[in-house]
Formats: sequence, C-alpha cells, structure tokens
Amino acid sequence: MRRLLFPALLLANLLAAAATPPPAVLTRPTALTYPWLPEAGPATLSPLARFPPPAGCRRVAVAPGSWGEWLRWLPLLPAGTKARHFDGTLKSRQEVVAAVVNIDVGKTDLQQCADAVIRLRAEYLFSQDPNKIHFHLTTGYDFWFSDYVAGKTFKVKGETVLPTPKPAEAPTHAALARYLLPTFGYAGTLSLSRELRRVPLAQVQPGDVLIHGGAPGHAVLVVDVAENPVTHEKFMLLAQSYMPAQSIHLLRTERSAWFKVEPEEVQVLTPEWPFETDELARF
Repeated sequence: MRRLLFPALLLANLLAAAATPPPAVLTRPTALTYPWLPEAGPATLSPLARFPPPAGCRRVAVAPGSWGEWLRWLPLLPAGTKARHFDGTLKSRQEVVAAVVNIDVGKTDLQQCADAVIRLRAEYLFSQDPNKIHFHLTTGYDFWFSDYVAGKTFKVKGETVLPTPKPAEAPTHAALARYLLPTFGYAGTLSLSRELRRVPLAQVQPGDVLIHGGAPGHAVLVVDVAENPVTHEKFMLLAQSYMPAQSIHLLRTERSAWFKVEPEEVQVLTPEWPFETDELARF
C-alpha cells in the first residue's frame, strides 16, 4: 500500500493544480489615459506592478478614475533607466532614483519640483475635464486653461500680472503644453503651497504633496500609499523633479522605494530634502 501513496498524492496535486486558475493578467484600467503618450505602455511598467507593498501591507483603497488611481498606474520607463536633466546630462545622484516616469522634461530649465507636480496634475485633469485645469501664480493670479484657449493669457510688468489677449485655439494637448510654460515660469512651491490644503501626515493618501514653499523650496508627490492592516503602519512611494529641471522620478531609500510614514518624528526625510511633518498638503 505504501508504494501507492506517493503516486496517489502526486495525482491529487496535479488535479489541484489543474483546477487552480492562472494568475490574473495585470491590466491598466481602460478609463485611465496619459495624454502625452500615444499609448500608456504595458501595465507592468507602472508603480503598482514594479513596487509591491512592504511585507504584511496592502495598498490603500482609491476610487476608480481618481487622481490616486491615475498615479498608481503612471507609465514608467524600463528598470535601470537613468534620470536626466533637461539638457540630456545625467542626474548626479542616481542612487536616489527608484524608477523614471515616462514623461518628457522639456528643453528648458522649467519643469522643476513644484512644476512636476503641476504637470502631472494638469495632465490628469486634462484626461478627465480640461475645464478644471487652473493654477495660481505666485502673485495670486488664477490662471485657467479654459481662459487661455479662449484667448486670454497674461504678461508680467514688474510684479504686476496683466491680462493679455491672444488668439483663441482648440483645447488640444499641444495647447496645454503652451499653457504650462508660463505657468511653470510664474508659479512655484510658494504659490502651490498656498493653493493646497494642509492634512495630517498620519492621513496621507495617494496624490498628496509634501511641500515647503519658499526660495528655495521643494515639493515631492505621494504616488501611492500602503498600510499594514494589523499595526496600521503606513508607507508611501514618492516622486519628484529637482533642480535643474530633470526626469520625474520615484525616489528610494538605501533599502526600498517605500518610505515609512512616521508622524511622531520631527521631519520627513527624503533623499534630497527634509520636510517638516506638518508640510503635507492635498489638492
């Protein structure tokens, strides 16, 4: 009888394996679009696929089609891609780069830290409702994309922003790119920090921004959040551009791309900027 035991167990295991469905194919939701790309690329090149949550954790829930879900599926370039400055030179600190986002930097030194947050937020809103795109300049002037394509832009005289007419145009993605250039030039960490509302670090969600408004200042975008359901410890994936303007990239610590959320600490230490724990904000 013992001779039959192993073949019987083997047969049972084979039958169980045959009855188990194959793992689901990772698919980016079709409702999510990334307007600067003709195709978003494979779902495997996304933060969700590339960075599994820390052991014992799971990603926090996000609403379908939300800013947080859009960031979770953000198209990335292949692993090993190096971050570059706007002029094509390499970022010196490649050790802080966990992944590079598949988005252009531009050919001028404009798309820096706050500008990278503005760029991604504008692209998300363009994919949802372009009429919602607007950002305040440092002077407080509220610059709407809908006004821009309708024929209204601005010029700066001294420290005064003056409304200025321009030819009207269709609300295309090319028009968005033109709208963003003066936005990058006259908005920044100070204006963006005023525009966002502060939230406690313990309540961090995908899409929040760590931001220190000033000159200099810095802004880092929370791309995703994972939580341990037992201990309620949270971890976050972070993305940034920096100075000079450079590839938008996910950050990493010495061990992981996930940064532990520690509200009881004095600062949130990111590789190139220390934020105060009360410097988290939300659109």
